[in-house]
Amino acid sequence: MKNKLFGTYTGLPASELILGAANFGSRRGYGADQKDIEKILTTYAGAGGNFIDVADQYQLGEAEEVVGKFLETQRHNFIICTKYTRSAENNPSSVNSGNHRKAMRQGVEASLKRLKTDYIDIFMPHYDDGLTPIDEIVRGLEDLVKSGKVLYTGLANFPAWKVAAIASVLPLTAVQMEYNLVQRTADRELMAVSDHFGLGRMLYSPLAGGLLTAKYRTGASGRLNAGSTHEYVEDARTKSTIDELELIAIELNATTGQIAFAWTMTKNAFPIIGARKPVHLEESLQALEVILSPDHLQRLESVSAIEMGYPHDLLKSVQHKLD
Repeated sequence: MKNKLFGTYTGLPASELILGAANFGSRRGYGADQKDIEKILTTYAGAGGNFIDVADQYQLGEAEEVVGKFLETQRHNFIICTKYTRSAENNPSSVNSGNHRKAMRQGVEASLKRLKTDYIDIFMPHYDDGLTPIDEIVRGLEDLVKSGKVLYTGLANFPAWKVAAIASVLPLTAVQMEYNLVQRTADRELMAVSDHFGLGRMLYSPLAGGLLTAKYRTGASGRLNAGSTHEYVEDARTKSTIDELELIAIELNATTGQIAFAWTMTKNAFPIIGARKPVHLEESLQALEVILSPDHLQRLESVSAIEMGYPHDLLKSVQHKLD
């Protein structure tokens, strides 16, 4: 696994694939068992991975505890990104959740204990709570950086205008968003904003909850149909996208999931591998060997393209392009 610089302004070398720890533990009644977790972490580190994404809410704090235990003697060799907002409680009170400074401070202190560390590399709100003023978030994150408990800051699941507003007054480092071949709405604003401010892009759900592996077509179970009795149905765009993935997979002797993952690697970003079984990680690592040709990329871009909407469609028709 190669390293590349995370964002434009950090100089921080990070492994090109991030290991997502959302399934590390079982306090929510699902997730990876301890033996599989240890193998996933060991395999990832052995492949050259150094970047782990977690959150206080994942498995009600258990995921952070698992990561902390694994990294206890090798903390200095890894980048840890963790998030607050939801808290590690199952039903947190309003004063223990959200993006306000009280929740932020309680979140970082609790995460430090669970992760068995005295600093967090990247710390960010898990989502925009719709209530906390921008200035409160900015000043709170600034204080954490000044205290040395946090090195870099970021935002997850925030609208582009708030990312731009915060990045204009706070030296943000990272932005985390859902992005894959069937979820490309970030193309409208978030991708451009992250480019403009030189932010490291962390892309979660690169396989769309297993959808892009085509497993649901054969009746397999997974996150998207767990506990559901609804018939699996694909809309026209999703069907065309998976059809194209299957064709390219045959051409390259790869799986549809590997092709979909390889596509995200072309986006100047850091995809997050959400492995629950060692085989999931191993397949994603194999995607690093997949080389998509310009023709493959054009076919995937075309079939998965979204309507950009106003004002992008208008501007495309009126703005002059230089030769």
